[in-house]
Amino acid sequence: MHLRGQHPGVEPSRVQMRQGTQRWRQMSPADRQRFRSNVGRWQQMPVETQRALRAREIVRQERLKREAEAAMRDSGLQIEAERRAQYEQRYAEERKRIEQELRRELQEKRKREMEPVVERLKKEFAQPSAAPSANAKATASPSAEKQK
Repeated sequence: MHLRGQHPGVEPSRVQMRQGTQRWRQMSPADRQRFRSNVGRWQQMPVETQRALRAREIVRQERLKREAEAAMRDSGLQIEAERRAQYEQRYAEERKRIEQELRRELQEKRKREMEPVVERLKKEFAQPSAAPSANAKATASPSAEKQK
């Protein structure tokens, strides 16, 4: 037995299965639907793309682990392995929360700043041209020339 998305022959432990079930139950209906949609997209994805995404995720996790270790070292904390893992987990959670908030703020700022730009462009392009340009004559169809 194997879970979708895992390699055949690699069985998850009972603890992993129980944790997955608990996470599923804690998800909102919208999150469950998004998860199902993502699973479908993953299953339709070429194997090479899956490998590339896995590799990118491993690199991201390693970078995050190094950054958490550096933050712990810079803070002067010296803690045992179990608490170190907890620290790294909390660091990752807080980092994710901060990055999501920054993305949201950036999107809001972009929207605020683009609204006047769009309005200005709307006015600029809604006005008819004062005089036909030389390009307009050059791009006239040959049949229009024959009709003259």
